[in-house]
Amino acid sequence: MSFFNSEVVRAELTKIQELQDSVYINIFAFTAMSKEKKLKHVEMLEELLDKQKILYTRLSLSDDPEAKEMKERILDSAKAMGLPPDIDMNVVFSNMSKMIIVMKDQIDKSD
Repeated sequence: MSFFNSEVVRAELTKIQELQDSVYINIFAFTAMSKEKKLKHVEMLEELLDKQKILYTRLSLSDDPEAKEMKERILDSAKAMGLPPDIDMNVVFSNMSKMIIVMKDQIDKSD
C-alpha cells in the first residue's frame, strides 16, 4: 500500500491543511486578538506543529518513494527559507516547540 493511500495518513494530511488554513487566516489579526483568542491561536499552532512532526517522522520511516519525495520537498523548502542544507528537522521542530512555550508565557503575562 502506498504511503498516501493510508486512511490515517490522508486524515492527518487533511487535518494539517485545515490547521494551516486556520492559522494563516488569522495570523495578521493576531496582535489585535484578545488574550483568550491569542492562546487559542497558539494552541492551534502547537497542534499543527505536533501533527507536522508526526508526519515528518512517518515520512522518514517510510520506504515509499512518494513519501521520500515529500520528505525531500520539505527539506528543500527548509533550505529555501535559509536553514542550513544539513539541518536536522527534529531540531527545527524542537526549537519551534520552545518558541510556542515562550509565546504562551508572554500571552499569559499580558493584560
